[in-house]
Amino acid sequence: MSTPAPSPAAASTLDAEVVIEDDSWGETAGIVADIERAVSALAVACPRGLTVPAAATILLASDDRVAGLNANFRGKPQPTNVLSFPSPPSASQPGASRYLGDIVLARETMLREASEQGISVTHHAQHLAVHGLLHLIGYDHETDTDATEMEALETAILAPLGVADPYAD
Repeated sequence: MSTPAPSPAAASTLDAEVVIEDDSWGETAGIVADIERAVSALAVACPRGLTVPAAATILLASDDRVAGLNANFRGKPQPTNVLSFPSPPSASQPGASRYLGDIVLARETMLREASEQGISVTHHAQHLAVHGLLHLIGYDHETDTDATEMEALETAILAPLGVADPYAD
């Protein structure tokens, strides 16, 4: 299934640099382009809290790297699928794109979860990228109301990419 390209104006409102830190991600063909399509879909949706233009970094790392970050910043010494590190608004240069922050995806955890859920690695990576970026712009899932809002938004952003509702039973 081909994915329609977002409009150039919408896509330019959110720039996410995808950085492959762990070489084993190179085995996941096309993952950078797939994640960039998810970023563009989020920009097209322009959810509440996304001030444009904006930028973020998406780091593709190993479970070991994510476990270390999770231990240092959250006191949880195990990998998780995605970590989000929001930047304060003051971190952006005047007149420049607002720097939202960084998200980190854990390769082995993501691959395991995709297999367990019977979904494609591409779709799971796109979901995790959107989920992490929504955290950077202020969404969370700490309450049932917040979770319902965030999950509905993720589902709407991912649908044009052909990604099934990640929260459907």
